[in-house]
Amino acid sequence: MKIALIGPGGIGSTFAFQLARAGHEVTVVARGKRLEQLQRDEAIVKATGERAAVRVSAALDATAAWDLVLVTVLASQVDAVLPALTASAAKSVMFMFNTFEPLRRLRDAVGSARFAFGFPAILATLDDGKLTSKIVTRGMVTTVTDEAWAKVFTDAGIPAVVHADMESWLRTHAAFAVPVMVASVTAHTRQAGLSWIEAMNLARALEEGLRLVRQLGNTVTPEPVARLSRLPTPVIATFLWTLSRIEALRKLGAAGPGEPRALIDAMAAAAPGQTPALLAIRP
Repeated sequence: MKIALIGPGGIGSTFAFQLARAGHEVTVVARGKRLEQLQRDEAIVKATGERAAVRVSAALDATAAWDLVLVTVLASQVDAVLPALTASAAKSVMFMFNTFEPLRRLRDAVGSARFAFGFPAILATLDDGKLTSKIVTRGMVTTVTDEAWAKVFTDAGIPAVVHADMESWLRTHAAFAVPVMVASVTAHTRQAGLSWIEAMNLARALEEGLRLVRQLGNTVTPEPVARLSRLPTPVIATFLWTLSRIEALRKLGAAGPGEPRALIDAMAAAAPGQTPALLAIRP
């Protein structure tokens, strides 16, 4: 298939690597330093030295009939690429990022017939342009709205499943991910784990976020997160306290506080005056 990928950070680069290795024609759209790296290498390069050849471009070719344009930018960056996606001749456009906002706006921008959304179960970092990634292959794997693309990703080595209510899934994930990201950023900054008081504050923010999901008429999903939401606050705090002492999670905090800030702001905007615990942990 002919696939374009916009946003080749750690997650996007993992998809580009796996899809190219599976035999698809992958064009990576990048900018700045990442564009320069890719133009030099003409490949996604792993820290292990493995390479997957890709085409590289500074802009999306709007005239190309892409089978898929996969958009792995941050939610705060998507508005900058929406005009190109709207004008594109692509057959499918899949957005893939953390968001708490309704999906209607993105669906309307590209047309319901072309719209898809997904979320990656991948831990990935780029160090000096070299990719290190771990693909989750069991349990809560990559989740998408489209069965055909779930099969394409699975065949390329990224196991994927379909969820019928992706908006509920994404809002639940945001409520869960925000405290984890804040824990990661905090632990990375100080190179030490959370205090117990900090872990309790994050646990209360997680509980508040999940209550907000239900208040907005969404379902807490999938079931493992729904079970987590029923645990006592100290148990959730213990989970977060422990996570902050794991080196791999601490390393992810190098991405900085921008994404958890944006998600907290979106959650607060959805219910003004009703998110004090979330605003209290905003980094």
